[in-house]
Amino acid sequence: MSISAGKARGAVLFAAVLASSCSFAPKYVKPEVAAPVAFKELPSSTSADGTMWSPSDPQDAQARGKWWKLFGDPTLDGFEERLSGANQNIAAAASAFLAARAVVAQARSQYLPTLGTSPGVTRSRIGATPYGVSANSSFTEYTLPFDASWQPDFWGKTRNAVAASAFAAQASAADLENVRLTAHAELAVDYYELRAQDALEVLLDSAAAADLEALSLAQTLNKAGLDSDQAVAQTQAQLETAHALSDNARILRAQYEHAIATLLGVSASAFSIEVEPFQAPAPYFPVGIPSQLLERRPDIAAAERSVAAANAQIGVARAAYFPSVTLSASAGFESFSPSTWLSWPSRFWSLGAGASETIFDGGLRRAVARQAVAARDEAAAQYRQTVLVAFQQVEDGLAAVRLSAQDVRSQDAAADAARRNLAEEEARYQAGLDPYVSVVNDQTALVALEQTALGYRLQQMTATVGLIEALGGGWNTSTLPQPKGISR
Repeated sequence: MSISAGKARGAVLFAAVLASSCSFAPKYVKPEVAAPVAFKELPSSTSADGTMWSPSDPQDAQARGKWWKLFGDPTLDGFEERLSGANQNIAAAASAFLAARAVVAQARSQYLPTLGTSPGVTRSRIGATPYGVSANSSFTEYTLPFDASWQPDFWGKTRNAVAASAFAAQASAADLENVRLTAHAELAVDYYELRAQDALEVLLDSAAAADLEALSLAQTLNKAGLDSDQAVAQTQAQLETAHALSDNARILRAQYEHAIATLLGVSASAFSIEVEPFQAPAPYFPVGIPSQLLERRPDIAAAERSVAAANAQIGVARAAYFPSVTLSASAGFESFSPSTWLSWPSRFWSLGAGASETIFDGGLRRAVARQAVAARDEAAAQYRQTVLVAFQQVEDGLAAVRLSAQDVRSQDAAADAARRNLAEEEARYQAGLDPYVSVVNDQTALVALEQTALGYRLQQMTATVGLIEALGGGWNTSTLPQPKGISR
């Protein structure tokens, strides 16, 4: 091997080592957050509804993925399954992720040289010579060139651009999961709001039926001279009030039905839901410990990946301080005759290298680098804020689930007592011991208590859905695509 050949190989090896090792991005360190040891609102014993919200449980695996199945409602299960493939917000987020993957592929293309060709046939004629004598010469030139150029990644600009786009694509994937979680939770809440209106209609229709019987009785007694016109008027007013409340419940039910149709990606005009009883069993969902929340919330994962992407962009900005080196090559065939166009003697080639460096830019590169550092710090602050909001939402959900369960139990007891009192008052009225106004007052109080109990049951269900959403719905960061394969 000659000395010149050895030097050339050494230069190539040095360039390869330099290109693979040089990077001006700071070493990425995940922003620190102070996670509490335990959730403050997590009960240490059996909760009011009989479930155990323990820090860990073997049922954890059952809560992953399709968390809505824990509610045991086949109708809800069917809607949730339809949502995954029909919701337009999810479709938009999925397209955004595909676009982010394409950006990674674009960045990775800079690792490879650019190849091109521009074949041509040119007919030319030489004009007069400087002495006024015509050359009287025409010719045709046939060319088939192939050009290649490549910028070695000496300073890590391409490598950091690829890393930044890959981390951004991971953030987009986490955003997609967060959109899915939000849509599924919104559907569950709307569904139970609708079922609560179904139950309220049954309650109010039952009250109206009782009022109708009471009105008939009051009218009969009034004709017999045993009751006053006031009792008839009070009963009539009570009946009309029940009808008005029932109509209002139907309005709300229709609105929730329309909202569900929109979530499922169908026209509200072509969608309906059958009336079914409101079943409100509060399901169990594993809470875990606060530190696990950082791996279970897709919005936290998206915020953290955004910090990593911003950190890599610092390396891209700092690489601008160093010269850009371009290696170029050209080869092909050139001839004045088509018969010799592609012959070996008609070949040509050239090799070259060049470098460009900005000498003065008025502080532009320094400002861009400072901007990249500030953007990284901003992303880190947003990540910490996202974590704080996540802890708040879990604590809110735990408190709401626990206290609403207690409210349901207390309100049910109050409604049971009111039913017994109403039964006694109706007996006293029929015996002529009390006026009908006493029955009206007791019946109004009972309906109000039953409505409040139904509201607490609805609150318990929606709080449970909210808590599951706050805990990430069983999602985990391990499902995020890896940076190396994210563009494939």
